[in-house]
Amino acid sequence: MNYNVFLKQPRRGKTHEVQITPHKAEGRNVGSDKGFGRDCGHTDRGKSSVAVITTIYTALVLVLALTMPSCHRNNNAEGVKLEFSADTVLFDTVFTTITSSTRSFTVRNTTSDPMTVDIVLAGGTHSYYSINVDGVAGTKFRNVEIPAHDSIFVFVKVNINPTDQNLPYLVTDSVMFYQKDCTQSVQLVAFGQDAHFIIPDHTGGSLHYNIVAHEHEHVHWTNDKPWVIYGWAVVDSLGKLTIDPGTKVYVHNGGGIWVYRYGNIHINGTLDEPVVLTGDRLEPFFANDYAQWNSLWINEGSEDNLIENAIISNSSYGIHLEALEEFTGNKTIINNSVIHNNQVMGVRAEGAVLEMNNCQVSNNGQYSLALMVGDFTLNHVTVANYFSQSSRNKPAVAVTNNFDKTEVVGDQAYLVTYLGDANATFNNCIIYGTLDNEFGTGKKEGAELNYTLHNCIVRKDSLNNEHFINCFNKNPKFIATYGQNYNLQEDSPAIDAGMEGLGITTDILGRPRNGVPDIGAYEYYPIPEEKVAIRR
Repeated sequence: MNYNVFLKQPRRGKTHEVQITPHKAEGRNVGSDKGFGRDCGHTDRGKSSVAVITTIYTALVLVLALTMPSCHRNNNAEGVKLEFSADTVLFDTVFTTITSSTRSFTVRNTTSDPMTVDIVLAGGTHSYYSINVDGVAGTKFRNVEIPAHDSIFVFVKVNINPTDQNLPYLVTDSVMFYQKDCTQSVQLVAFGQDAHFIIPDHTGGSLHYNIVAHEHEHVHWTNDKPWVIYGWAVVDSLGKLTIDPGTKVYVHNGGGIWVYRYGNIHINGTLDEPVVLTGDRLEPFFANDYAQWNSLWINEGSEDNLIENAIISNSSYGIHLEALEEFTGNKTIINNSVIHNNQVMGVRAEGAVLEMNNCQVSNNGQYSLALMVGDFTLNHVTVANYFSQSSRNKPAVAVTNNFDKTEVVGDQAYLVTYLGDANATFNNCIIYGTLDNEFGTGKKEGAELNYTLHNCIVRKDSLNNEHFINCFNKNPKFIATYGQNYNLQEDSPAIDAGMEGLGITTDILGRPRNGVPDIGAYEYYPIPEEKVAIRR
């Protein structure tokens, strides 16, 4: 694999070049010097440490949506911040009966002059919380004066009814503090329904995280009750997370699961007990909120990652595969899974090796699959992009030998192009959607771009070249695109049109592939439409 990095365009300041040395990892032990906490917290490991920290910091700046207490200044005013005893008020008790509980925090004026501030409970009268500012209850407090070098108390009470099935797993709100030139906030978080809660206990830059699997630690998440993530759940270098069949994982706004460099994850769902990764707002109103959480983010390593029978939805980037520092060649294997209803992309792969079998990737806001630098093999994958939340001008699938990132070195920010070979093979796949061209490629000089599609249905204006073998552009005739039922109608051109010899004997629903296989994740079976099983 040719995996080089070169500057495309600086955002500001002088030109800066970055080089990454290709590396093929074989069981490399990096626990002593490459751990997640050390990379985030220390800068005394020399040159390589700076590169890693820079990449992590930049990625977090670009992808995290967690709110930190910060001062947003208007005009060019100097802006004076208040100081809080806590940036988050956490009610970390799992309530079993109707209960109210109270916590408090202080707001301090560190200046030599009095300060006047407006204080507002963001959720207002509809909040699960109520607040009291220096002995006065309410939801809005105007012109509250804090004397010089003095403090005020804010008391917060939460009212929880754990028997309310509409109660979120995480009950959140915020207390806002407004000055004329500055806005700050303190987050309020309480446990709603009973679950395993992953709550941040570390902060690095703008990242709130909890290391759920440390170095040389193998952790199992069982299905006895849901797992709820607030912030990021991190699998450290040489750590491993296994998620058992039937486990439900709910992620709060902006968070995700991060499998850090040389960490490993196995998601072991089954046909009858898939693993579900989705947002933590389960009320019907939020069903179409396609950006409830960030992603399942997997970096390079020495062992293969496995995702089996998973349903991943309602995130920004369903699965994000990214080599932070080097190309190691380990695979991420995704079998019999559905990745759908994501705001930006279904799968985003940068400098990765990916294998997908019997998968549905559908209804994503931009690309369903963005395969950029690496080796990619897809067998019997249905890529169907009929996203209707907003206009879409990106093809369902893109394969490129380059990708761009904004990186920070010192006080300089640069737009950097990563360049490397890309090799992609699609066998018996459907790539279809609302655009005239749902398959795109991008090539820059200096690296190879190789792609071949065998026996695929591809919506594209021209399939007359050596890259498309026994491929055709015909409506695959899904049962219902609106309801995301991508089973085949009885007159679908995908029936008996696949290539044999792939060794995939069942479809995504576990049904045998009889004779010549059908194209796509779903084998056709002549049963009444209302009885056709759908994986969602």
